[in-house]
Amino acid sequence: MTLPPRVVIAAPSSGSGKTTVATGLLGALAARGITVAPFKVGPDYVDPGYHALAAGRPGRNLDPVLVDPATLPGLVVHGARGAELAVVEGVMGLFDGRIASDPDTDGSTAHVARMLGAPVVLVVDARGQSRSVAALLAGFRDFDPRLRVGGVVLNRVGTTRHADVLRAACEEVGLPVLGVLPRRAELAVPSRHLGLVTAAEHGGEARAAVDAMAALVAEHVDLDAVAALAHSAPATPAVAWDPAVAVGEPVAGAPVVAVAGGSAFTFGYPEHAELLAAGGARVVTVDPVHDEALPAGTAGLVLPGGFPEEHVEALSANAPLRAAVRAFAASGAPVHAECGGLLYLSRSLDGAPMCGVLDADAAMGPRLSLGYRTATACADSPFAAAGETVTGHEFHRTVAVPRAGAAAAWRWDGAEPEGFVAGGVHASYLHTHPAGRPGGVARWLRHVTDRRSS
Repeated sequence: MTLPPRVVIAAPSSGSGKTTVATGLLGALAARGITVAPFKVGPDYVDPGYHALAAGRPGRNLDPVLVDPATLPGLVVHGARGAELAVVEGVMGLFDGRIASDPDTDGSTAHVARMLGAPVVLVVDARGQSRSVAALLAGFRDFDPRLRVGGVVLNRVGTTRHADVLRAACEEVGLPVLGVLPRRAELAVPSRHLGLVTAAEHGGEARAAVDAMAALVAEHVDLDAVAALAHSAPATPAVAWDPAVAVGEPVAGAPVVAVAGGSAFTFGYPEHAELLAAGGARVVTVDPVHDEALPAGTAGLVLPGGFPEEHVEALSANAPLRAAVRAFAASGAPVHAECGGLLYLSRSLDGAPMCGVLDADAAMGPRLSLGYRTATACADSPFAAAGETVTGHEFHRTVAVPRAGAAAAWRWDGAEPEGFVAGGVHASYLHTHPAGRPGGVARWLRHVTDRRSS
C-alpha cells in the first residue's frame, strides 16, 4: 500500500485564500467525477466541514502535535481509501508552527508536507504586489530544500495587466502559475464565515459558498496541472491506519454510545466514531437541539466540542433532553465532554439553564484561550488514569466558574487545574485527538461495558 497522489495547498500567511482554493479545488475536481479525499493540517474543526461538503466525504485533520507524526501517512491512506487523490489544506503560513519549536516537530504545514512527500501549491494574495512577488516566491521555494513548491495560485488579482506582470514575475523564478483568481466581492462574506461558522450551522449558505468557490476555481485554475502535480508525488509505501488495530480487543455486547451532533456540536474527529465502532460500540448520533431523549439503550455519552453558545436558546428550551442527560450522568454512566460539551453539562450558559450536571456556570469571556497543552490527569476517570500525560488543544472564549471541580480533570504548566471528574463524568476544555490516544477510547469503552454489566 502506498500514499495516494497528493498535493498541499499552502500560503505565505493566514488570510491569503487557502480555504477558498482548497475547498474550490475539491468541489471542482468532484464535479469532474474525480474522487478526492480532503485533509486539513492542525486542530481546525471548521474548514473540514466545508471540505466535506465539497468532496462528499469526511474532512480529516493531520496534526503531528496531537498525533504521533509517524501515524500521519497511515491516516492519509486510511482517509483516502477509494479516492483518486488527496488535497491537504495547510494552516497559517507555510512555515508557521509552534513558537520557538524545532521545524521537524513544529506541526507546521511544511512539516506535514515533508512527512507526506507532497508537493506544495502556494496561494499568494497578490493585492498590492507586482514584480515583488518574485522575491517572495524565491524565498519560500528556497527556504527549505527538503520541500518542493510545485506551483502558484495568484489570488485577488485586479486587472489583466496586473495578471501579466505577476505571471512574468513567477516566470523569473521558474514557478508555474496554476491559476489566477480575480477579486470577487461576493466571496468575501462566505470566506469570512469559514473561520467563524461551521458548515452545519451555515446550512444552505454553506452549500452556496462551496459551490461559488468550486465555480471560481474551475474557471480560473488549471485543474489538469494541479492533478498532474499531485500525481508527481512519489508512491511512498505506507500502512493504512486501522481503528481495529489501534483500539485493540473489542468489548462485548455492542453497547450503545450516543455522540452529540447537529448544529451545536460539530467539533469532532471521524476517527473517534471509527474507533468506538471498531471497539465494539454501536454509535448513534443525538442532536441536543432537536432530540428530546437519548437513544434507546444508551450506555455511554460523548459530548464533543462545538458552538453551543450560539444555540443557547434552543439547547435550553429542550428541557426533556437536558433532564435525560442529567439523570444519565447521575446514574454513574460514563460521560465524556470536551469544551462545548462541558458548557452543555454546566448549570447555566450565558444565564440560560443547561443540564446541571456540573456545579459550574459558563459565560462568554473577555479573551480567547488558544494553544497546545501538555496536560496531566489529576484524577482517575473512565477517560484517563491519574498521572497520565496527554497532548491536547485548547480553543474557547467562554469561561466556566469555577474552573475546576473538587476533582479536576487536567493540570498543565502556567495554569490552575481545570475540568471536572465526578462519578463517570470527565468534562474539560481540552480537546484531544482519538487517533493520538486510542488507548483512552479503549479505556472509556471498558468502563461503559463494566458499568452496564455491574
